[in-house]
Amino acid sequence: MNLKLDKNNIINSISRIRDEIGHENIKPLIKDIIFNEENGELFIITSDRPEKSLIIGKGGWVVGKLKEELDVNKIHVEAYSDILLRKYRMGLAYARMDGIMDHYKNVRLQEPLKNLFNFLKKRIEYPYNIDVLLNNLNSNFEESSKLGLNKPLAVVALSGGVDSSFSLIIAKMMGFKPLAITVNPGNIILPKYFRENIENLSKKLDVNHKYLEVDISQVVEGALEGRYHPCGRCSKLIENTILKYTQKSGIPSMIFGDLLATGTQAMNFKGDVLRINLPALFSATKGETKALAGEFGIYSAGGYGCPLISEVHKKYGYMRRFSIQRILRETRAGILEPGEALDMIMNLVNIN
Repeated sequence: MNLKLDKNNIINSISRIRDEIGHENIKPLIKDIIFNEENGELFIITSDRPEKSLIIGKGGWVVGKLKEELDVNKIHVEAYSDILLRKYRMGLAYARMDGIMDHYKNVRLQEPLKNLFNFLKKRIEYPYNIDVLLNNLNSNFEESSKLGLNKPLAVVALSGGVDSSFSLIIAKMMGFKPLAITVNPGNIILPKYFRENIENLSKKLDVNHKYLEVDISQVVEGALEGRYHPCGRCSKLIENTILKYTQKSGIPSMIFGDLLATGTQAMNFKGDVLRINLPALFSATKGETKALAGEFGIYSAGGYGCPLISEVHKKYGYMRRFSIQRILRETRAGILEPGEALDMIMNLVNIN
């Protein structure tokens, strides 16, 4: 390893950089250093979140200068306490999935589920960066994605955002022969930018895609009148539409990009259909879903939500609190970093 990337050298560099920019001169406690030579990414594992804050520094100054000094492409700083929680949640999901694997009778679904199960096991063993695992998939996974099945084994809800794109990419890699489905309520919820993402990703992955039209006018009308926050009603309508299509088509599973339903809630049955929340299954962070989607040309649009919720926020300031609550839930769950959450909240607060 490059001598610059020695743990003691990095600790001393951080201490010196903190002193140079006027921060308190403290040597952080670093548990481990992991360097991915393939993409030039450095992972610094600290003992706890306060140590993580020392390394990042106010406004990210410390880690920014450290990145320049070490001449690496990216630096990720992880608190081991957060990793332990992630591993615990994935352990719950693993036990739940183990039970499903034991009792699931659909032999066509067994192979991709087995791939997913084995991948989850690897993720528990190496919870630092899902990209590293995906880039080192063994030949069994690669071959399983080319099973040549005539019928899809999973419907994947594809909204054009990074979380649903993450789900479609992994479903394809695991051999589900996914059918991407987009519920299209109109431009006020699904603007052109997202439709372009949907069509480009489906083409890149060689995945069949279908739009389902749905009448969401009552939800839009009530939201624009200030009677309720639209996200819950909209999500429920989209999920029910996809569930009905999946059942009618005889497809055994459906996959969503939910980040919050971790642990035992990452997999459950809706009637005879197995619902899988892929990002939640892996306790993925927003940074991880962005990174994987970005490798396929899908990037976050920035801001919060769709054009409808943006209009509701402008017209009815009190509605912003419900969106902020969602941001805080994702922050408490470790999905969003506090700095990311603060930027999103400030953007909501400063809407004209």
